[in-house]
Amino acid sequence: MSQTTTQQAQAAAEVASTATLAPAQQQDVLDQLMKPEIQESLNILVANLPKLAELTTLLTKTYDLVQTVANDHVLIDDIKGGMEEFVKPISDKAKGIAQAAIEANDRVHVEESTIGLFGILKMLKDPQVQKTLRFAQAFLEVTAERQQQKR
Repeated sequence: MSQTTTQQAQAAAEVASTATLAPAQQQDVLDQLMKPEIQESLNILVANLPKLAELTTLLTKTYDLVQTVANDHVLIDDIKGGMEEFVKPISDKAKGIAQAAIEANDRVHVEESTIGLFGILKMLKDPQVQKTLRFAQAFLEVTAERQQQKR
């Protein structure tokens, strides 16, 4: 193996000598090629050239695809439109909830009357109050079940 390494170093030295490098740079390249760790690295690279070629091909194809997609304004607009169609209903619902909370807060500050027992009984007939109470009850039941499962 060291004979192969030496031959590779000599071949690399010949290539380096024919290159248009300055004499000092040529000597530096030759010095680098004579180092055992450089020779070992070159051996590893040569042994893995098929894999590196395959990987390079894959990366090139990926790069080409990304470039094509990045420069395709029709596709970008379609993706953008699809995302807007997905996000818009959620955004509208969140805005509606925020507006309702702001309006409810304003009403609370304007109205300073106290709610008594009969007021609470009257509120219990309201379908929205019933729905909220059922939700709260179901939420508390689920929470209790999960706590018991952890034990």
